[in-house]
Amino acid sequence: MAVSANPDRATVAWDGNELTTGGLSDLADGGAGVIANAGARHVAYVGTGGAMLPTLMFSAARAGVPVTPLNYRLSATDLRKLIDRLPQPLVVADAPYLEAVGRAGNGAVSSQVFLRNALTADPVNVFAEPEQVAVVLFTSGTTSRPKAVELTHANLTNYITQTVEFGSAGTDDAALVCVPPYHIAGVSAVLSNLYAGRRMVYLPRFDAEQWIGLISEQKITNATVVPTMLDRIIEALEARPVQLPSLKTLAYGGSRVPVPLVRRALKLLPEVGFVNAYGLTETSSTIAVLTPDDHRQAVRANDIGVGRRLGSVGRAVPGIELQIRDERGAVLPPDAIGELWVRGPQVSGRYAEIGSILDTEGWFPTRDVASMDEAGYLFIGGRSDDTIIRGGENIAPGEIEDVLVEHPDVRQCTVVGVDDPSWGQIIVAAVVPEGDTNPSPESLRDYVRARLRGSRTPDQVVFLDELPANASGKVVRREVEASVRTALEEPRRQSP
Repeated sequence: MAVSANPDRATVAWDGNELTTGGLSDLADGGAGVIANAGARHVAYVGTGGAMLPTLMFSAARAGVPVTPLNYRLSATDLRKLIDRLPQPLVVADAPYLEAVGRAGNGAVSSQVFLRNALTADPVNVFAEPEQVAVVLFTSGTTSRPKAVELTHANLTNYITQTVEFGSAGTDDAALVCVPPYHIAGVSAVLSNLYAGRRMVYLPRFDAEQWIGLISEQKITNATVVPTMLDRIIEALEARPVQLPSLKTLAYGGSRVPVPLVRRALKLLPEVGFVNAYGLTETSSTIAVLTPDDHRQAVRANDIGVGRRLGSVGRAVPGIELQIRDERGAVLPPDAIGELWVRGPQVSGRYAEIGSILDTEGWFPTRDVASMDEAGYLFIGGRSDDTIIRGGENIAPGEIEDVLVEHPDVRQCTVVGVDDPSWGQIIVAAVVPEGDTNPSPESLRDYVRARLRGSRTPDQVVFLDELPANASGKVVRREVEASVRTALEEPRRQSP
């Protein structure tokens, strides 16, 4: 469709190079030939993106095999473990990662060699069946063995056609892509921007100053970032204000975003339309969106119910149904807290080696603690696995985090449970102070106590220089818990 609309339109730009839509299609045909000649049943990619991700996604599709972008930050041992789980893979790697993957799979080929061979290989163009697996993505595996999520062509196509209008981008529209290729946002960026007709500019390694520079240099109109990136961008702009007149839309997501950070961003970039996009790998990316209008209405609202929506992830995208269920599976009324279940044609809920975990009616259990107001705005409270059980009471850390992060002396915070012989678990808040402030543990506990029930007050407060996060910007709670336990052994850092 994109080629038939305009084969000469620039579609991918990276490191001073550019590729048209027609050029990408021809390269994908040749790339499919390379894959077919290798006798591969799967393609794995280890690298930072640029032209390689869209090329390999469409090359693999036209060869009739799935593709898996892998986390290039993993150790050689961990990379090989994941590759060994793929059936007869052709491994393509950017030059810096060739040594790490070694002879994994059928042997690795460099990205440069793959592209060169694709230019001369006999083209292949298989039309894949809708239910055929298109992309396999490994979950982050911060607490367990990574699961291999299978997304079909039908899942991905339904997501794009329901959420993106074909050819809707302006002739000068350009998207800055800095999310990693192995993240579902990296995969969906390729498909959504190509479908919309928007030129993709890749920033393989995020740097706030470079990001700001590219926005101006490339006249970027759309960008997507994870919360840690947004925080660094806003910090850089506050230190050295720069006008970004071309930027129309800035989407953020991937993990919980502190509401104070959103307010700072809205104040600093009032002409930009902010979008909070919530989704999971198993749902082919976004299932709920807080639109630019939602942001503006919430930040200006006098009504408390409307104002609190700034901390929501918005409402379901077309084609998606949402339910909040209790532990017995009963659907809960508005504002009640339970587990989020999702249904729709873009939802996979299927894993290699495990199979589908959809229920009999096609609903997927996200394992996210959530609530939904009467207007359908969705509030995410964290993972069900993170629930703290203190004295037999279930406590969602996100409820405490949302309050604590509003304290003027708190920059970031994460609330975790720590084993305790009397209570089962106690509530510990790990806090990164704002700037040079030096808040006392008791003042932060008093702040929470005044706004939540007493049972939600942190038993201890631990101060950290930063919160450990993975490459996707998600806080790694396991590492926070380890830091907290270490800190609690130091009396000087314990709260009263």
